[in-house]
Amino acid sequence: MAKVIINGNEETYEDGVMLTTIAQAHQSEYEDDIVLATYKGKLTELHKAVSGVGTLEFLTTADKSGRRAYRRSVVFLLQRALMDMYPLPLNPYLRVEHSLGQGDFCTIEGVGEITEDNLKDLKKIMLDLVDQDIVLKKYSIKTDQAKEMFHSFNMKDKENLLKYRTSSNINVYDLDGCIDYFYGYMVPSTKYLRYFDLLKFENGFMLMFPTATKLDGDTRTVAEFTRPMKLFSIQQAASKFGETMGVPTVGALNEAIANGRIKDIVLSQEAIMERKIGDLAKTIADNKDVKFVMMAGPSSSGKTTFSHKLSAQLRALGCVPHPVPLDDFYLNRDQMPIDEFGERDFESIECLDVDYFNDCMVKMLKGERVLLPSFNFKTGKREYHDNYKQLGKNDILVIEGIHGLNDQMSSALPSESKYKIYLSALTQLSIDEHNPLSTTDGRLIRRIVRDSRTRATSAADTIAMWDSVRRGEEKYIFPFQEKADYLFNTALIYEMAVLKLYVDPQLYAIEPDHPMYPEAKRLIKLLDYFLPMAPDVIPNNSLVREFIGGSCIL
Repeated sequence: MAKVIINGNEETYEDGVMLTTIAQAHQSEYEDDIVLATYKGKLTELHKAVSGVGTLEFLTTADKSGRRAYRRSVVFLLQRALMDMYPLPLNPYLRVEHSLGQGDFCTIEGVGEITEDNLKDLKKIMLDLVDQDIVLKKYSIKTDQAKEMFHSFNMKDKENLLKYRTSSNINVYDLDGCIDYFYGYMVPSTKYLRYFDLLKFENGFMLMFPTATKLDGDTRTVAEFTRPMKLFSIQQAASKFGETMGVPTVGALNEAIANGRIKDIVLSQEAIMERKIGDLAKTIADNKDVKFVMMAGPSSSGKTTFSHKLSAQLRALGCVPHPVPLDDFYLNRDQMPIDEFGERDFESIECLDVDYFNDCMVKMLKGERVLLPSFNFKTGKREYHDNYKQLGKNDILVIEGIHGLNDQMSSALPSESKYKIYLSALTQLSIDEHNPLSTTDGRLIRRIVRDSRTRATSAADTIAMWDSVRRGEEKYIFPFQEKADYLFNTALIYEMAVLKLYVDPQLYAIEPDHPMYPEAKRLIKLLDYFLPMAPDVIPNNSLVREFIGGSCIL
């Protein structure tokens, strides 16, 4: 008999009983659908059988790992439904381009334009498959065999990716004859996949999922699609750039590194980024009414390096830029608000003295000389030194902070005096046809590398605080991105290959019994798909130097 410890209580089962059976017995105790488990300290799928003695914890669609499993499983369901909708000899080519809000933007090649009627039919087929409760089978095959199989399926991206895999075996999934390779765990069967929607959008469609967490709403209700056109436009441009550079996927990047083409790619992208920043600076300089450049973006978007680069370009055009961090307008720490978890909410706009900021900016706009504050993070108090500012004819304030795009932050300033810029690292790469590389993962890896180097923060500590950082972004940054006058993509097509060298040792240092180990292991597996790249070809003014070090700017 097997002994399973759940929430401190011991339960006895026959050896070999599946976790799905135990999960069904406990589902009524959870508000959200159980889709994964942690068993004997390891994240696992519900098809695993119990044996011996072990602690069991269930994960639902409200948990980060469970949410990922749900979403990748819905993509697999979509692939299987396409087989029914477009049977042989038709061979539809599904591409999951990138995430957008709480969904994935998808296109289908080889079947003509996808209409709303097509999507209704496709959704019906998917729901029929859900009702059939088809098991997602998992088995291991030789990597060489998998390459041949994906070649026959015309999955060129997967075939190319596996070319650089060192492991001799890989796990593949089979959903009623649809076979694919995924980069994480899946739900047990199709009955778990009832909550999704398909919406016609631009030249493709959105595959929409439920809301991200319980804090956002019901995990069984599909999120609303708000059509963020500015963000979509920059993501499409990023994808097109990857194709233009001949590096649209991780496999193509590995090929460029292996073939010695990476230096040309690095220098080309760096030149393109400098040109774009120069064009942006000219747009700002040509508008004589603009006195405040308001910048915001999520964590590890490269805001610091970007602001220095933009300032340099503005100086070259005769402007006199002055950096103003919004953090200097923090209230004293004992005045800061408390969040729903009983902690100081350092991300809230209520942490900032908004009225005082507006008063200072309005006075400067009138030509007055103003003493600006600075915030001492050690003492938790605002201080005043000799930081006087007075706007001259060519002066521009470059204001950076997470609330830079929020109209409340600068409500007293006339709109024509402000130019708003949203920064984010929107990767140009996809892992393969059905798996875009996560922008969030890219930023987390950037932050692990930077915080270790500049703040002596361990990878485990950075990962532990990431959920809190992400909650702040969802509440205070992302809702305002469409208000920006310009969205700038700071991702570099090659960066994961070089970040791998710095982050791998830190991730491997996290012990298996540490709470952050499952997330570290997931990131290690992700980085395993990248060939490493030496940093010596990266210019010392590159934005990626903000994270790996060696910057001549900072």
